[in-house]
This record gives sequence, C-alpha cells and structure tokens, in this order.
Amino acid sequence: MYREFKDFLLKQNALALAVGVITGAAMGRVVTSLVSDMLMPIISLGMPGGDWRASKIVLSKAVGPDGKEVVNSINYGAFAGTIVDFVIVAFAVFLIVKWLLKPEPAPATKTCPYCMEAVPAAAKKCRACASAL
Repeated sequence: MYREFKDFLLKQNALALAVGVITGAAMGRVVTSLVSDMLMPIISLGMPGGDWRASKIVLSKAVGPDGKEVVNSINYGAFAGTIVDFVIVAFAVFLIVKWLLKPEPAPATKTCPYCMEAVPAAAKKCRACASAL
C-alpha cells in the first residue's frame, strides 16, 4: 500500500502540486507582510487619515442592546488593500514562472517559394503544393 501511494505521488505530480500550494501560501503571507508593513506606511503618508486600510464610508451608526456602538459602513480601504495584495502576489508569481519556465525555441522552418507556406527546414517537398524545395 505504501508503494502504491508513493507511485501515485510521483506519477500524478500530486507531490509537486502539494509543494506548490504550500509554497504559494507561504509566499502570500510574505507578500501581505511586505505590503502591509513596508509599502503601506509609505503610501499612508499621503492619506489624510493615515491608516488607509481602515478607510470607510459610514452609512449609519446605532447603539446595540449591549450598549456598544454598531457601525454600518462600506469598508473600501480594506477592499483596496486586498486588491493591492492580489496585484503584488500575481506579479510575484508571474516573475517566478517567467524565471522558471523558459519558452522552447520555435522549430526551424523555411518558406515555400511557390505557395509561401511555412514548412520544416528539413523538408524536401512542400506539404501544401507538393513542389520540390
């Protein structure tokens, strides 16, 4: 049973997927920390209230049965922060994928002088017009 499980992990790329998910979650936390602890304090200097993630539009205020104030608001600062986090994480993933996955070179081709069809460089006859190359 152990052998079957090991074969499943290796043949189905389940192990690679698990490593990718765990690494992605950890990278998400690192990027969130980078955004909230390093970038946003600098951006917050330009905001009138300072903490821009707490920015909101208050729709109504009321006092609850327990005596605490209940605020009904649209929290656009939290939404904007989530968007900024997503853009930075997506850009970081793009850079990692671009760095790790190099595109394969295009196969060598030549153009048939009669029909202008692209054919492999080693071809002796054109596949479209059957002329000798």
